[in-house]
Amino acid sequence: MVTAAELIALAGFFSGREAQAFPNFGVERTGAPIQSYVRLSDQPIITREQIYRPTVLIIQDATLIDDVDVFSGCDKNTKIIINAAQNRWPALAKKYKYLYFSPVTEIALEIIGKNITNTVILGAFAKYTGLVTLDALKMAIQEKFATKGSAVIAKNMAAITRAYTQA
Repeated sequence: MVTAAELIALAGFFSGREAQAFPNFGVERTGAPIQSYVRLSDQPIITREQIYRPTVLIIQDATLIDDVDVFSGCDKNTKIIINAAQNRWPALAKKYKYLYFSPVTEIALEIIGKNITNTVILGAFAKYTGLVTLDALKMAIQEKFATKGSAVIAKNMAAITRAYTQA
């Protein structure tokens, strides 16, 4: 999620917005749940504190829904994007007005060849929120992954495009 947050912030910057991204984790082991935050604004961002009431929540690992309070601070108008092909949590639809699902893992496995979902879910983020454009995300991927080579960039661009069009 740290890379995803950085890419959202970079895409926000390319879209002409002020942007801020920061992770929140301690000494957790690799693979442990973490949180990353992004602020996007048309005005200068002065605050540096944690986000307690998100307007958008991305859940990359749907198994956390039953184990961790991932919805802390959310209200009925929070846009929630979940890495899942369909809603397996009927109670969520009753509680949240903007609940979106995207088969991000399947897209990542098919296009990237690995279960790397951090960039893929950003296609759904762009489509469902309108906070950044798909073109801005592509620019962010080109910049962030410039040293990883054209094949990695092309696969990530194809994956976010698929997630965007399937949203």
